[in-house]
Amino acid sequence: MMNTPLLQVNNLKKVYERGFLNKEETFRLEANFALEKSQIVGVMGPNGSGKTTMFELITGQNKPTSGEVLCAGQNIHNVKYKSRDRLAIHYHQSYQVRHFAKTKPSFMLEKPITDYPLIHLFDEPQFNTQDGYIGFMLDFFAKLKSEGRLVLLCVHPYEAFHIKIMREICESYIFVQKGSVSQADNYDELLEREEVRNYLGTLAQY
Repeated sequence: MMNTPLLQVNNLKKVYERGFLNKEETFRLEANFALEKSQIVGVMGPNGSGKTTMFELITGQNKPTSGEVLCAGQNIHNVKYKSRDRLAIHYHQSYQVRHFAKTKPSFMLEKPITDYPLIHLFDEPQFNTQDGYIGFMLDFFAKLKSEGRLVLLCVHPYEAFHIKIMREICESYIFVQKGSVSQADNYDELLEREEVRNYLGTLAQY
């Protein structure tokens, strides 16, 4: 695992359709990226852009139409359902862990290569400046990184302090818009994109 990316998303695609005979595509998510090392990655994008769908695909909670997700080299969709959170775990908003969609008998699947999650995905945590929770969570993110784990932090910024937090702790960024996933190595590179500046509006100055 020495030279293996912690997370590798290979030509991942999820297509939603409606209708039975005359099927009509309603949404498509496509992603192709790799995160080589332990770090904190900021994830942003408009509501309904596909961020949660991407997280569910990465953690094996949602079955891809095509493509694969490799966690430290292991395809998470080939891992036993009850053990997938040993590779990647999804905390949704209030940190409730999401459930898995079962598509194969568990006995046909593999055991995970690790006993503790390598990838932690936080989906729009409810930061509140009126209590000490932000400091607690930032310390937790830093602890996970120091242990060699990968943290994906999805924030929908509506206050300046959200941007300041992201800029302070995130080393790279993922932007999701209309099912399209792109990467940026730093915040300045992220802001070079017009769609990101339009999304952030006046918050882009922070």
